[in-house]
Formats: sequence, structure tokens, C-alpha cells
Amino acid sequence: MSPLPHFRQREAILSTARRLNPSGLNQGTSGNLSHRVADGFLVTPTGMEYDALRPEDIVLMRFDGSHEGPRRPSSEWRFHRDILASRPEVNAVLHTHSPNSTAVACLRRSIPAFHYMVSVAGGSDIRCAPYATFGTEELSRHAVAALEGRKACLLANHGLITLGPDLPSAFKVAVEVETLASMYLRALQAGEPVLLDDAEMAVVLEKFKTYGQQKE
Repeated sequence: MSPLPHFRQREAILSTARRLNPSGLNQGTSGNLSHRVADGFLVTPTGMEYDALRPEDIVLMRFDGSHEGPRRPSSEWRFHRDILASRPEVNAVLHTHSPNSTAVACLRRSIPAFHYMVSVAGGSDIRCAPYATFGTEELSRHAVAALEGRKACLLANHGLITLGPDLPSAFKVAVEVETLASMYLRALQAGEPVLLDDAEMAVVLEKFKTYGQQKE
């Protein structure tokens, strides 16, 4: 029996997927994950409990939309493919129905510069992509546009997408965005929060280039 291809990346997907529900970032079988590999990308299968997944259940897909293996890919494989195709620096895509991020997305609001940590997503706001039916090419186009120059976006009436060079990085961004969404919703309960201006956000974004990094 030949060895399972891309075993390390499959294990990384399983490890991250199993953290989603306990962390509160996801519920049930909603959400999905992908990781770039040399001959395409790996993506979680549709409709399967994360705790029950095995490495062979992860679906290998090509960029032409074909796939191989015993399982059907996530219904959202299109935006995973199109994001990876348009962002060569990105290797991992994470999609969740995080409660607070989804609540903001249901208001069809972006998350503005109410707190400097918005910069964790790579810009002065976290955009909300327009609504489109799940799994469609239209949704994929909206997501790719909303993610331009960003590591995260909301999907109107749907959820959250985060990106990273690897799955732990994408997971970390998802945690940060979910926390920001919670704080933003609380601030909105008292009124419209005061926003940081573009000049300050430019300073913060520059500082974020080395934020949290230890010296060599």
C-alpha cells in the first residue's frame, strides 16, 4: 500500500479542525479548512464531524476543480481554490461561523478601526464581503475582493475567513478577529465607537511588521 500523500499537511488540518469547536470559533460541521500542497490543495470533506476525521478523509483537489479520494470536498472549495490561486504568499485558509464575527457580518458591517488590533488582519479595517449563496462562484469573487491586502474578511450573513502562511497562523488571526468582533458589538451597544484615524492606523500597521517578534 502506497503512503498517503501530504500526510504532514493532512495532520495539520486535523489538528486545527479539532481546535475549532472547543475554542468557540465554530459549531458542529460548519466551517472548513484548506492547505496548499505542491499538486493543488487539501480541503476538509463536506458534512463530517471533525473529531471523526482521519487523514485519508481530507480531500486532495486540483486548481481545475477536480478532486481525488473517497470523500466529497467542502461545499466552499471554490473560495479556498480561488484565494490560494490569487494569493501565492498564503498557504492556509480557515472558514468559520464564529458567533461574534457572524453577528457583525449579519449587520453587513465591516469592523472599522475602533481598536488598533484591527491591524492584525493587515489593514485599517476588516471588510465585510457582500452576500452570495454559499458554495457559489459569486461568493468566491466577493471573498477574494474583500481579502485584497488583508488576512481576514467577514462574509455577509455567513461567517469569517482568515488566511495565513500556515494553519496555526490562520487560527490565531481567527481568534483575534472573533475577540475584536465581540468588543465591537459591545461598543455598539453604547453608541458608535470613536475610530482611530488613517494616520494612526498607518503608524500601527508599520509597527505590526515587527509586532510580537523576538530579536534574533
